[in-house]
Amino acid sequence: MPRFLNSLFGRVVIALAIGIGLGVFFPHLAESLRPFGDGFLKLIKMVIAPIVFCVVVSGIASAGDLKKVGRVGAKAVIYFEIVTTFALLIGACLAYLIKPGMGMNIDVHSLDPSALATYTEHAKSLKDAAAFILKIIPNTVFGAFANGDILQVLVFSVLFGSALSLLGEKGKPVASLIDQLAQVFFRVMGFIIKLAPLGVLGAVAFTTGKYGASSLEQLGLLVLVFYASCVVFVTVVLGLIMRLAGFNIFKFIRYFREELMIVLGTASSDAVLPQVMRKLEWLGIKDSTVGLVIPTGYSFNLDGFSIYLTLAVIFIAQATNTPLSMHDLILVILVSLLTSKGAHGIPGSAIVILAATLTAIPAIPLLGLVLILPVDWFAGIARALTNMIGNCVATVVISSWEKDIDRARAHRVLNGELAYEPAAPAVPASPAVPAPHLTKNVV
Repeated sequence: MPRFLNSLFGRVVIALAIGIGLGVFFPHLAESLRPFGDGFLKLIKMVIAPIVFCVVVSGIASAGDLKKVGRVGAKAVIYFEIVTTFALLIGACLAYLIKPGMGMNIDVHSLDPSALATYTEHAKSLKDAAAFILKIIPNTVFGAFANGDILQVLVFSVLFGSALSLLGEKGKPVASLIDQLAQVFFRVMGFIIKLAPLGVLGAVAFTTGKYGASSLEQLGLLVLVFYASCVVFVTVVLGLIMRLAGFNIFKFIRYFREELMIVLGTASSDAVLPQVMRKLEWLGIKDSTVGLVIPTGYSFNLDGFSIYLTLAVIFIAQATNTPLSMHDLILVILVSLLTSKGAHGIPGSAIVILAATLTAIPAIPLLGLVLILPVDWFAGIARALTNMIGNCVATVVISSWEKDIDRARAHRVLNGELAYEPAAPAVPASPAVPAPHLTKNVV
C-alpha cells in the first residue's frame, strides 16, 4: 500500500475517486474546481510545442542519414494512413450496426446554432485540401510556437532538423544545444506532471458536478458505442498488429498504465508525452525513431479521433433522419482522412474537425453537431486513450521494421523482469540500440 500511495499512478487513482465523490455529494464545490483541471492542461500546452521541436530536430540530427529519416517518415505516414482508415471503418460499421441515433427524430430547425459559432469559425480553414495545406505552413516561425499549432511546429522542425543534419560537423554545436534544451523542457514537464493528481481532481470533479453521477454511468448510446468501438480497435486491430510485431497488446497497455490513468483523468495525451517517449526508449527503441514517430503521430495518427469522426457523422445523420448513400459514406471517410490531420492543438478539436467534415458533405446538417456537444468531453477520454495507445504501437511497429528495437530487452520489460526506473541514467548502448540521450536524468 505505501508503494501505491507514493506512486504517481496511486495518487492519480485517489484524485480520481475524490473528484467523483466531490461531484456526487458537493456538486457546487466540485464545479468551482474546474480551474485546477484547466490550469494543469494550460501548463502542459505551454511546453508541448518546444518539446516537439526539440525531439524532432534531435531525432533527425541523431539519425545522421537523411535517407533513413525519409524512410522512417514515409513508413510512418503510410502506416498512419492504413491504420486510421481501419479506425474510420470501424466507427462507420458499428454506427450502422447499432444505430445509436435511430429513433431520435430531431428537427434540425429546432436546434440552436449559436452554440456552434466558435467551432464553425475554426472549421473554415479546414474545409478543403488547399486551405489545409496553407494552414500547416506558419506565417512566421515564432507564430507557430506562439499559437501552439503542432502541425506548423512539426513542419518547421523537419526543415530545421534536415538542414542541421546536412551541416555535418558545423551543425553539431547547435544539435548539442537543442539536445540540452530538450532535457531542460523534459525536466520542466517533470515538474508539471507532479501536479497531475490536482489536474485530474479538478477535471473529474467539475464534470461530475456539472453533469451528475448518472453521467458517469449512462452517457447515452453514442458514447457507449464509441467506447466499444475503441475497445474493439485496440484489442483486435492494434492487438493483431502487435502480435505480428511479436508482442502482447495487454502487457504493452499494462506497461503504460500510469500514463493512461493521467490521460483518463485529463482527457489529454499531451500531459504524458515526455514520459511516453522515455518509456519507449527504456523498452529498447532507438531514441531517434521515438523522436520522429511519436511527435508525428500526435498530428497524423489519431486513431481514437478517426473512430469518433465517422461514428459521430453517421449518428447525426440517423438522429436527423438524413439518408446516407454509399457515395456519401465514402465521401465521409475520404474527407475525414484529410480533416483529422488538423485536429491536434485546436480548441474543441473534435467539434471543429466534425464541422469541417460536415461542411464538405452538404447532405448532413451541420447544426446536428449541437446534439453531441454535451457528451464531447466524455468521448474525449476514449479518444485520448486510444490515440496514445495507437501512437505507442506505431512506434514499436516502425522500430521493428527499421530493426531499431532491442527485442530481448523489450520482452524483459513487458514481462516485468526489468522494472522501469524514472530517474535512472540512460540505458547502456547495445549493438542494436544506441543509448537514449534525450531523457537522461529526467524527473
